[in-house]
Amino acid sequence: MPEYEKAMRPEDITRLFVERSNAGDAAGVAALYERDAVMAFPPGERTVGRDAIRALWEKVLAGRPHFEPEQPLPTLVSDGIALTSTPPKDGSGARAQVVRRQPDGSWLRLLDQPEFVSPVRDGA
Repeated sequence: MPEYEKAMRPEDITRLFVERSNAGDAAGVAALYERDAVMAFPPGERTVGRDAIRALWEKVLAGRPHFEPEQPLPTLVSDGIALTSTPPKDGSGARAQVVRRQPDGSWLRLLDQPEFVSPVRDGA
């Protein structure tokens, strides 16, 4: 596996994700996740483990989607665990990730909720 830039702050993961996704680098995207990470994607399903996450991103990135950086919301950090999130540009829902500090001081995703859509209620 190539040597990838490490996320030295929780917020770095989002930037590295965008860079690697736009380069079509599924292995690089997967390298942002812990070995047993869980991603809530595709919608309504879970993808578990770095290898499965890499396989999923190989399929997604084959279509050459383009990702735009999103301004992160304030990060919550406690005892080596952080919650990061970004609001999608279209204003629908949010994206949230739980990341964990690694022994070398870098950060990796443990839980990834790439799309969380707020339910719309009639009459609300």
